[in-house]
Amino acid sequence: MDIKISEIANLPSRFGEFKIQAFKEGDKEHLAIFKEPFGDMPVVRIHSECLTGDAIGSLKCDCRDQLESALKFIHKNGGMVIYLRQEGRNIGLLNKINAYALQDKGFDTVEANHKLGFKADERTYEVVDFIFRHFGFKAIKLLTNNPAKLVSLKSVEIAERIPIIIKENPKNSSYLKVKKEKMGHLF
Repeated sequence: MDIKISEIANLPSRFGEFKIQAFKEGDKEHLAIFKEPFGDMPVVRIHSECLTGDAIGSLKCDCRDQLESALKFIHKNGGMVIYLRQEGRNIGLLNKINAYALQDKGFDTVEANHKLGFKADERTYEVVDFIFRHFGFKAIKLLTNNPAKLVSLKSVEIAERIPIIIKENPKNSSYLKVKKEKMGHLF
């Protein structure tokens, strides 16, 4: 993997004081947002970009709530949020909006991706393994509900899965049901 790495900088935020480092993989730039000390087994959240949720506050998903919960947890306990630039489960923003349009017509999130010619989830995690090796992580506690992340990471031992429980709202309840029933998410 040809990955360029930035310097480490301070990141004051509304969630607290963090450090931040960027990792450029081809045309994608990912972030490690962290607070030390890590300890022997850092808590890590792998969060995939969701512009509509993270930045605009869409109620169709639980992405922003998960990100904010993770940042609060990391600020309090130490650890890292890895922010992956894999918009829309890695189908890109344009295709994600097309999937939204299909959802408006009654398709669920998995069906919409399939109708557009994609798998339910196109994300990969090789760059995450690179980041773990860069920071020298051997074992972690993973803050996730996604079982795919538990089997996709090769460079670390996942000593514990910490669930990230977010309250549903009327706009995302069917989305969360599909994540649980069709994608096996662990709520």
